[in-house]
Amino acid sequence: MSDINLGKAGEIIAKKFLELEKFKIVACNYQCQIGEIDIVAYHKHILYFIEVKTRSTTDYGWPSEAVTLKKQQKLRRLSMYYLSHHPYTGPITFGVVEVLYNIWQRRYQVRLIADAF
Repeated sequence: MSDINLGKAGEIIAKKFLELEKFKIVACNYQCQIGEIDIVAYHKHILYFIEVKTRSTTDYGWPSEAVTLKKQQKLRRLSMYYLSHHPYTGPITFGVVEVLYNIWQRRYQVRLIADAF
C-alpha cells in the first residue's frame, strides 16, 4: 500500500472512529490557500481541529510523533483562517488521531489525543 493510500485509509478510519465517539464532523480535508485541515468536528460544545497521522509500523515512532512544532503552528494558522470564514465564538482545541494500521492483518488501532497542543 502506498503512503498516499495508507494516509487516505487512515483518514477514513479516523472519521468513522470520531463518529462512533459522537463527534459531529463539520469538514474533512478543508482546503484553503495556506493548506489543509484533515478534520474539523464538534464534540461537547468544543470545536476540534484534528490532524490525522497514519503509520503501518512504529519503527520510526508513533504516528502522533510526526506532528511537529512546525505542523502545529501551521494548524493554528489554518484554524484562524477557518474561523475567519466560519464564525464561531466557543472553545476550540487541537487534536491528533493516530492510526496504526497493520496492512497484513488488515487491523488497526486508533487513538484520539484530544488536547494535543
